[in-house]
Amino acid sequence: MNALEGLKVLELGQLIAGPFAGKTLAEFGADVIKVEPAETGDPLRKWRMLRDGTSVWWEVQSRNKRSVCLDLRSPEGQEAVRALALEADVLIENFKPGTLEGWGLGWEQLHALNPKLVMLRISGYGQTGPCRDKPGFGVLGESMGGLRYLSGEPGRVPVRVGVSLGDTLSALHGVIGVLMALYHRAAHGGEGQFIDVALYESVFNVMESLLPEYDAFGAVRERAGSALPGIAPTNAYRCNDGHYVLVAGNGDSIFRRLMRAIERPDLENDPALRHNDGRVEQVDLLDASIEAWTVQRSREQVLAALDAAGVPAGRIYTVADIASDPQYLAREMIVETRTSDGRTLKVPGIVPKLSATPGRIAHPAPRLGEHDDQLRPGAGWPARTRRSPT
Repeated sequence: MNALEGLKVLELGQLIAGPFAGKTLAEFGADVIKVEPAETGDPLRKWRMLRDGTSVWWEVQSRNKRSVCLDLRSPEGQEAVRALALEADVLIENFKPGTLEGWGLGWEQLHALNPKLVMLRISGYGQTGPCRDKPGFGVLGESMGGLRYLSGEPGRVPVRVGVSLGDTLSALHGVIGVLMALYHRAAHGGEGQFIDVALYESVFNVMESLLPEYDAFGAVRERAGSALPGIAPTNAYRCNDGHYVLVAGNGDSIFRRLMRAIERPDLENDPALRHNDGRVEQVDLLDASIEAWTVQRSREQVLAALDAAGVPAGRIYTVADIASDPQYLAREMIVETRTSDGRTLKVPGIVPKLSATPGRIAHPAPRLGEHDDQLRPGAGWPARTRRSPT
C-alpha cells in the first residue's frame, strides 16, 4: 500500500506551483484528478522542449495523474467541480486570488459543500495584503523573497537561479501544509481548512540569517559569486584541467584536515583560524592558499585527495554528469519510463524515500482529457479509488 492511497485530490492549478504539489502527492499514492481546459490543456504541455508536440517536462510534472477537461467559466464546468469537490479530500489551486470566488468555487462555497475538504491555495503574494491582486510568477517570488538580489557575481546584474525555484518551494510548503491539515482532521476530529501559500514567503522562509543580520547589525547581504559570506572556507577552486571543484572546509575539524591535505601546517595550527569567525577575517588568504594547491592538480586528483582526507568536496555537475552518475543510479534517481505514446524517457526518481511505503511512478502523464469518460455526469468522483482516509 502507498502512503497516501485512498486520498482524493482535485487539481485545478496549472503550470508549476500547484501541479508540482499535485505531482508530489500523486507519487505517494494519492488519486489526483487534474482539471484542464479542453482546447489547450495546461500550458505546460507546450513549455520548453517538445517531443511529438508535447513537452517532456509535462511527462514529469503530471505523471500518476488523471486528466479531465472542464470549462471552469461555464456553469456546467463549475457544477462538475462541485461534484468532484464534494468527495475530494484535497483541492489544489494556484489562480490569482479571487478567481475561484468569481466562479462560485471559492473557499467559503466549497467548505460549506464539503466541510472535510482541505484546500491548498498558492499565489504570488497570498490571499491577503496590498499585493494580493497582482499576478505573480516564480521569478517575482524569488526576487521579493530576497534570493535574486544575492544571486550572481559582485557588481554584476543579479541573475536567475536557472529553474523556477520559487514555484517548487511554494509547492513543497503547500504539501507540508496539506499533510498537517489532514493530520489535524484525522487525529483531532477537525474540519478541513485552507492553506495560504505565497511564492515570495516560501522563498523568504529559506533565506537563513538574512533578516536578523539586517535587524541586529544593519547588514545587507550582497552577491558573493561562488563563496558563502560569513562562512569560511567554502568556494569553487580552479584546477589545472580547466574544471572547478567545490570545497566546504568550514567545520573546525574539517578545516584542519583540509589544511593538512594541502600541506599547510602553518594554517592548520594557527590559533586565529581555529574557529569560523577567525577564518572569515582571513578568507582571502585561505581561498588563495587552497587554489594555489588545486591549480597544480586535475579535478580528479583534487577530489581523490580530499575524499581521502575526509573533506567535503565535489564537482560541478551538468545534466550529462547526473544521467550517468553511479550515486544517482544506485538510489534510483534516474528512472526510465514509458510515456502514454509508448516511447521511453528518462525522468527523475522519487523524493523522499520512505522505507515502508515508498513512492512510485504508477502510470505516465495523461493525454489531454484522457479520463473524461470516467467522469459520469452527476456521479461525482470517478471510479477506481478506494475509501478516503478519515
